[in-house]
Amino acid sequence: MSASGGTKAIVAALAANLAIAVSKFVAFLFSGSSSMLAESVHSLADSGNQALLLLGGKRAQRAATPQHPFGYGRERYIYAFLVSIVLFSVGGMFALYEGYEKIKHPHELEHWYWPVGVLVFAIIAESFSFRTAIKESNALRGKQSWTEFVRRAKAPELPVVLLEDLGALVGLVLALGGVGFALLTGNGVWDGIGTLCIGVLLILIALVLAAETKSLLLGESAGTEAVEKIETAIVAGDTVTGIIHMRTLHLGPEELLVAAKIAVRHDGTATEIAAAIDAAEGRIREAVPIARVIYLEPDIYSETEAAKGADREATPGGPATSPAGH
Repeated sequence: MSASGGTKAIVAALAANLAIAVSKFVAFLFSGSSSMLAESVHSLADSGNQALLLLGGKRAQRAATPQHPFGYGRERYIYAFLVSIVLFSVGGMFALYEGYEKIKHPHELEHWYWPVGVLVFAIIAESFSFRTAIKESNALRGKQSWTEFVRRAKAPELPVVLLEDLGALVGLVLALGGVGFALLTGNGVWDGIGTLCIGVLLILIALVLAAETKSLLLGESAGTEAVEKIETAIVAGDTVTGIIHMRTLHLGPEELLVAAKIAVRHDGTATEIAAAIDAAEGRIREAVPIARVIYLEPDIYSETEAAKGADREATPGGPATSPAGH
């Protein structure tokens, strides 16, 4: 997995979650707190999620085959989608079930210092993991807001780890609140309420992750900045006079497909046009290094044909918006 895949953040989160899961489960055994059981399952699910992300990054590095000529880059999206399913089912639904059972059959907490101590330790450990994810993300985020970064990032690992760590920290605060109110009031129902809140939180995060990774699985185009660089690179030569239409598609987080019909001079020879296409491909790769698969089709621009609009039959899913200015 490349550096942009956030491997450091994934490993940090995995190490923190494994340690936290063990400590939470021990606290549950001594105290009987359902919040602690839900949190231990949550941390265990998060550990499995980070293992899935690492596995997806490893499998995505496989070389292209005749059956998969564009490689396996999208495996990273598939495993990120699996993370959202695990978080929803194992983390969220289990917490809802435990919370319901605790509210229905409350009991007083025993050895309260175990869950409180473990929760404080977990908050500290998760804070270090979250800090690593933020530091790795800032290197790629640029001027984007955090919401824009999560929605627009083409590499799924860092948004997944960010949302997981944020959910873990909020969940720990909810668990600490549930345990604290249960101790203050002597009513175990508060522990169940905290557990229910954790379940709702995890399900909401899982739904956000599922929506974003589904979009990546369907196939997203390059970002606006990359599209502008590609357009500029194509028309920088003398032979290419414009772009008739262009499509871009992410084959993986670090691999972009570019397909364009370009307008060339009507008096150009086949040799000149071939040389112009080669030069344009070189300029595209220099401007946007992840543009690794490029198909440029030369044509003569016709205002009459352009006025007819896009051909729905020729474009999967219907016509796409033409690049600005062309």
